[in-house]
Amino acid sequence: MSTDALRKRYEEAGQGHVFQFFPQLPDAERAALTQQLEALDIARVNRIYKKAVSSEQEAASGSSTRAEIVPLPEDASDSAIGHPEKEVEWRKVGLDAVGRGQVAILLMAGGQGTRLGSSAPKGCYDIGLPSHKSLFQLQAERIARLQTVAEQETGKPAGSVIVPWYIMTSGPTRKETEAFFNKNAFFGLNPKNVIFFNQGTLPCMTMDGKVLLDTPSHVAVAPDGNGGLYAALRTPLSATDKRTVLSDLADRKVLYVHAYAVDNCLVRVADPVFIGYCIKKQVVCAAKVVPKAGPHESVGVIARRGDKYSVVEYSEITKEQAEQRDPSGELAFRAGNIANHFYTTSFLKETEAFEDELAFHIARKKIPHIDLASGESVKPTKPNGMKLELFVFDVFPFTKQFAVFEVARTEEFSPLKNAPGTGSDDPDTSRRDLLAQHRRFLERAGATVKDGVEIEISPLVSYAGEGLEAVKGKTFTRSGSVGAVEEFDALA
Repeated sequence: MSTDALRKRYEEAGQGHVFQFFPQLPDAERAALTQQLEALDIARVNRIYKKAVSSEQEAASGSSTRAEIVPLPEDASDSAIGHPEKEVEWRKVGLDAVGRGQVAILLMAGGQGTRLGSSAPKGCYDIGLPSHKSLFQLQAERIARLQTVAEQETGKPAGSVIVPWYIMTSGPTRKETEAFFNKNAFFGLNPKNVIFFNQGTLPCMTMDGKVLLDTPSHVAVAPDGNGGLYAALRTPLSATDKRTVLSDLADRKVLYVHAYAVDNCLVRVADPVFIGYCIKKQVVCAAKVVPKAGPHESVGVIARRGDKYSVVEYSEITKEQAEQRDPSGELAFRAGNIANHFYTTSFLKETEAFEDELAFHIARKKIPHIDLASGESVKPTKPNGMKLELFVFDVFPFTKQFAVFEVARTEEFSPLKNAPGTGSDDPDTSRRDLLAQHRRFLERAGATVKDGVEIEISPLVSYAGEGLEAVKGKTFTRSGSVGAVEEFDALA
């Protein structure tokens, strides 16, 4: 596109100021700015801004058009807690799908470990296990083990079952994430089945919707939130690789996708129980949840706004609603959201059709920028602009065939959010929760673990407590890390 045509497009969108410094720029910087502006759909950016502002104003006004928040209908949810017979059935259905190559995994791994005191991608973090495995390694080894279990239980040849792993990174984490996987030989997985792709970005904007420049030749941008996942699925993997995640899923004939956030050390990747439940339920989208710890826990819950499924923030629920009980005595609003979702690939393709209806959320921030009048760099001391982001659960209201699947928090959710020593959702609690789970695995398999003994079981040995028959009757008196079944004897 010619510079004149590009300038006209931005002027018509009311964003012509991005060319303010263009005449004075060196050729290389002109070319870089031109490339950035050509890649940006400025009309879409304007639509997103207007929709976000109007949605926020509507919410703030307490408009009567906001639908009433009501508990989930009984037929929309089920629980794995206390139903071992159902779990066996769901697991078989899920493992059959894994064995047929119909299941893939989407990992949201765009965040850095800044709050943990690390500039590295959060998935590289070591929570202090005896093995010093990173979150990425724990998850990679669970994938490897799941493939093996599916082969064994569905009668497939060794090495024939593949669960592809699509890892969404952000600009700041992409290079380091790939380097980490290369350095660690992809933790034993075939690199062809680990596909990296980037989360999208959106321009930072002034409070009145004008695009900000962070240098005379560059538009200030920020990640578009974990809900940017959906648009990223249809974006080419790179400048040289025109495949998209959606096209690769189609080529592999994948029907079902499990998506989750990187910071949960207990996550069961491509959980066959969850997958099997969703297949049996014939839903196109589902959320795995944990019961709220108490009525007033500060966590978003999945509920309904009128007839639409939605994540409702704890601040939106009244005290009476928070304490409301259903006929069984459980909290009526208890489905704690943990960013753990199921999709059919057909639904992921359909998200493009309603993307314009999704309201992005506004985060008001202190955004460094270039003063258009003076050309000087400005570092504001108070919020001067906005970043726009979409949340991964913002698609829930657009699905009719939706379900909620409840699991035990102690078995499946221990998020890593806070700095070491915080005492809540930090590396120490993650380590504690994972080692406590491994103790339960051993005890359920018929072993005795002495007080104070901590045994870490590699995911390559057991995905979810299976395969531990050899420990029955043993008493473990020594702490350590086990990478193969034969290594248990050294700790007895």
